[in-house]
Amino acid sequence: MIDFTSVLNGQRKIGELAADVTWEELKAADLQQIDEMVSLIRELSDAEVVFVASDPEAEGGIGWTVGHLIAHVTASSEENAAISSILARGIDYPFEPRLRAEADWTTLTTTAACLQRLEESRRIRQGYLSAWPDQPRLDTHRTLPPAFAERVGTINAHGAVLLGLSHEAGQFAQLRKIIAQAKAAAG
Repeated sequence: MIDFTSVLNGQRKIGELAADVTWEELKAADLQQIDEMVSLIRELSDAEVVFVASDPEAEGGIGWTVGHLIAHVTASSEENAAISSILARGIDYPFEPRLRAEADWTTLTTTAACLQRLEESRRIRQGYLSAWPDQPRLDTHRTLPPAFAERVGTINAHGAVLLGLSHEAGQFAQLRKIIAQAKAAAG
């Protein structure tokens, strides 16, 4: 997997990291991150999947379920993979309209449903990455709101993929906390 530590702690921008990765590394990292989530949830009971974790930092202190988190992070990675395929063809894509479609997390009530969502996301994301031309246009950059651009840097096709993957990787600790609470509650 790609190490996003320097990005997540603000030492480096996604746009800078993008210069250091290849298309092959992006495809591999995408697969590895799906594999990580599959390995974390595959043995959960359905009751653990729908357990609502306590999260003092969340609005109202109400945390997320495993299914909610999976719906959220897969939508982000899929959106950014889609945008990457547009940028790779040399077409600037603005910040709006968003290309985000989040699965209805309230339907992700079983381990099987969560695993299916992850495998569907794997197929979608790898499909967008496979849609890149052989010679991607890495000189095409996404038009971003100034404050967001200041935070993430200049985003090309590589950077777009990394935006989704870094958001997803940044939620792995939360996923582990939800699972730990669910297992503790299950006894």
